[in-house]
Amino acid sequence: MPFLARPRATPPEADVCVIVEGCYPFVPGGVSTWVDWLIKGHPHLTFAIVAIVADTAPREPRYQLPANVVDFRCLPLHRPFETASCRDAARPEGMEEALADAFILLVTGGGLAAFQRLVRLVADPRNAFTIQTLMVSPLSWRLTCRMYERLMPHASFLHFFWAWRALFGGLFAVLVSDLPRARVYHTISTGYAGLLAARAVIETGSPAFITEHGIYTNERRVEILMAEWICDTVDKGMDLDDGRVDLRDIWMQVFEAQALICYQACTRIVTLYEDNQRLQRALGAPGERLAVIPNGIDVARFEGLPQAAAEAPPTIALIGRVVPIKDVKSYIEAAAILRTRFPTLQALVLGPTDEDPAYFAECEACVAECGLADTVVFTGAVNIVAYLSRIHVVVLTSLSEAQPLVILEAGAAGIPCVATDVGSCREILEGRSDESPGLGAGGLVTALVDPQQTAGAVGRLLGDAAFRHACGETLRTRVRRYYASQDALDAYRRTYADLLQLSGDHAARRAS
Repeated sequence: MPFLARPRATPPEADVCVIVEGCYPFVPGGVSTWVDWLIKGHPHLTFAIVAIVADTAPREPRYQLPANVVDFRCLPLHRPFETASCRDAARPEGMEEALADAFILLVTGGGLAAFQRLVRLVADPRNAFTIQTLMVSPLSWRLTCRMYERLMPHASFLHFFWAWRALFGGLFAVLVSDLPRARVYHTISTGYAGLLAARAVIETGSPAFITEHGIYTNERRVEILMAEWICDTVDKGMDLDDGRVDLRDIWMQVFEAQALICYQACTRIVTLYEDNQRLQRALGAPGERLAVIPNGIDVARFEGLPQAAAEAPPTIALIGRVVPIKDVKSYIEAAAILRTRFPTLQALVLGPTDEDPAYFAECEACVAECGLADTVVFTGAVNIVAYLSRIHVVVLTSLSEAQPLVILEAGAAGIPCVATDVGSCREILEGRSDESPGLGAGGLVTALVDPQQTAGAVGRLLGDAAFRHACGETLRTRVRRYYASQDALDAYRRTYADLLQLSGDHAARRAS
């Protein structure tokens, strides 16, 4: 499939437009697998897909679009520009000040009302805005200077300039891109995907809703705190009352502003587990719109798989992409600790290695440094089912997760898990607070970035076959009872039906 900015022919109106950022159909696993499952699970509905990507580089799809997808387009957040033709145009008096005010209001928590002002300004034909005029023109330069003076004049202009372009270049792309026609808009995160859904609500009146797997804003916060490429330019010392903001503050303010806009625009706000709702409320989500629909898997796909033989070499597996947020290095270090007790240990890493080549190289160096060349195996992308019968324990060392499908799939196969205390991992392994009767432990939960604790938990399971079997069977029972695919599909079928009815009522009012 070629990189597609927009379809050549005008596509029909879809029942649902799914908006994704940085995943489907180009990145395998995780959320992408869920999106594919969702669309295929509703063959009676038609879908449009907007895949938000970083740039215009060619991308190879990893999924074939289902037959009920009638519109697919990519929305690149950043693209190269020809600057020679980007000159000032005549615009209404006071427009620049109004645009700057709208941006300030948006960044400082103005929510959907501030975003609506911005949408109207950009859509107004009298202002003659294009992505070029917003990014590479005398107007864009003056706007950048205004924002710098009003947001952080005490800091480095150079650093602010590039941060502004990175953050707001994506916003501008969302504001000027063509919207697919749909009766309902379904975003899979806040961020830029959430902004596009909010814009659809403003411009079309159609309802939108969100399904959050992980809390996008929280994941970005982790990345920003860890980012070495964001320069700290303000020295506040020990002064807790210093109100000056730095670049990290600006980045976080923008992502929090995006979340608030999305939540206020969405009719329903769905997440995978209850603890996420605490974070959603803290970011401004109206409590009466919140709902939980857990991930579901095809349990039957994993039935009948043989268990790993007790006499086989002890085998553990991290199932996921080799990227920093999965903290593969902690898994490797835990394997090094475990091998002193289990000399024949096999530690598999089942998942793509090409998403972050630099991090993969660091992981390979860690394997070499720990002398684990015969222990740790990077398989690349594989059919997970083909490996499950070899695995005694599945291990997850992620820094952030939502409701990991890999734990559900391992559980369906009767394999116990060791997981960090992120997302719904504890809920899956230990049971929800309202689980009745309580089933018990399906594995063990550890602290983040703690190879020693991870190794201890895995060692307990590997060293006690009876305990390992009991945990695996408990997890199997819990997954069958609470995380079946059909239950989740039924919940989304009802949600879509409700919102399509709402969309129809709105269209009828407009026509009358």
